[in-house]
Amino acid sequence: MHRNSDTVLTKQQRIATLAKQSPQMGFTSLAYLMDLDWLQEAYRRTRKDGAVGVDGQTAAEYEQDLESNLRSLLERAKSGTYKALPVRRRYIPKASTPTESRPIGVPTLEDKILQRAVVMLLEPLYEQDFLDCSYGYRPNRSPHTALEALWHQVMAMQGGWIVEVDIQQFFDTLDHAQLRRFLQHRVRDGVLLRLIGKWLKAGVMEDGSVHFPDAGTPQGGVISPLLSNIYLHYVLDEWFESEIQPRLHGSACLIRFADDALLAFAREDDARRVMAVLPKRFAKHGLSLHPDKTRMVPFQRPPHDAVGKGTQGQRPGCFDVLGFTHFWGRSRKGHWVVKRKTASNRMSRATRKISYWCQWNRHLPVKEQHRLLSLKLRGHFNYYGLTGNRQALANFQRQVSRIWRKWLSRRHRSRLMRWEHFQRLMERYPLPPPRVVHSVYARAANS
Repeated sequence: MHRNSDTVLTKQQRIATLAKQSPQMGFTSLAYLMDLDWLQEAYRRTRKDGAVGVDGQTAAEYEQDLESNLRSLLERAKSGTYKALPVRRRYIPKASTPTESRPIGVPTLEDKILQRAVVMLLEPLYEQDFLDCSYGYRPNRSPHTALEALWHQVMAMQGGWIVEVDIQQFFDTLDHAQLRRFLQHRVRDGVLLRLIGKWLKAGVMEDGSVHFPDAGTPQGGVISPLLSNIYLHYVLDEWFESEIQPRLHGSACLIRFADDALLAFAREDDARRVMAVLPKRFAKHGLSLHPDKTRMVPFQRPPHDAVGKGTQGQRPGCFDVLGFTHFWGRSRKGHWVVKRKTASNRMSRATRKISYWCQWNRHLPVKEQHRLLSLKLRGHFNYYGLTGNRQALANFQRQVSRIWRKWLSRRHRSRLMRWEHFQRLMERYPLPPPRVVHSVYARAANS
């Protein structure tokens, strides 16, 4: 382990211990832990190959006199003379529709380093406060741990009613005044609060002009996920656990990944009561729910003798979360269980991205195309390779083969490569087979 990593880990453990021992204490002195070793570790953890900010400074230039630059950054941060520069706005293709673009923010390199350093201070503190229902952008937690927790809790309830919560433009509408108020419950260090305030006010530069939004988190900032988790911890997580659950007649659970939240209820009346109060709760804190995407879904387990349909001749309900459609299906032993498959919009998006990639890279040698396509397929399997989703994985692999054949054909005069020719090529350059990476059976065997 890197020497600075040892130093940082020891200090983080000290913060975590104090935070756990004193859950109501506000930390008035944290910035003193941030020294040159701390910033060197923050720089090591900062991505170096990203786009440059408004100052045009690259990591290679910064490294030419790294220690001196970090000393200057540390002095400016602690003395209050550090100036947060505007975030440069750029546009990238949308994942859902590559022909369209969405804006992202690019902070300067020094902003990235300093934000990483502050996250390293605050993360061990808030990890003692955050509840188990929160999974996004936290250490040792991932979409798959969230999906596993949801599966176990819904199965334990034997189904019920699902409330999907969709916050409209959360990262753009987060209220600065309320965020500061939430922060001051635990962080009263003037240096850190001043730095966070500067990042909130830094503004956005686009087409040479700077505008200063009065709400939202720093676009593209390293600290933005942590600030959003702190905000929703108080607005949703803590409120649901301390005020809502004790008033319910049946069991319920909350699973939140960043700004995507899902609530499951064993009883319909509980679900309807919470559904009615949710818009008021979010409006109180400057947020609004999407009227069409926030909805309640019946998700009761079908009767034991049901054949593909639920009660009253209706199909069992289903819902999408974290890229998977959840539905009731039969297990190998014939029992009703919650199954997961790749959501149709995610499947369409993935095949569309493969098609665009093959189109724009068809000039590459076949060997290189095969290598890169194999990496993309393995990445897809690594995320979507859940127990019960093998059929969707196989469908995706077939789609990739079909798309590859189509664009390889454009390299020749024939309209479509003969199937026999493509089969021989596939024998030489086979694509990775579908693979279940996250198996509930493997976990059960290891536990």
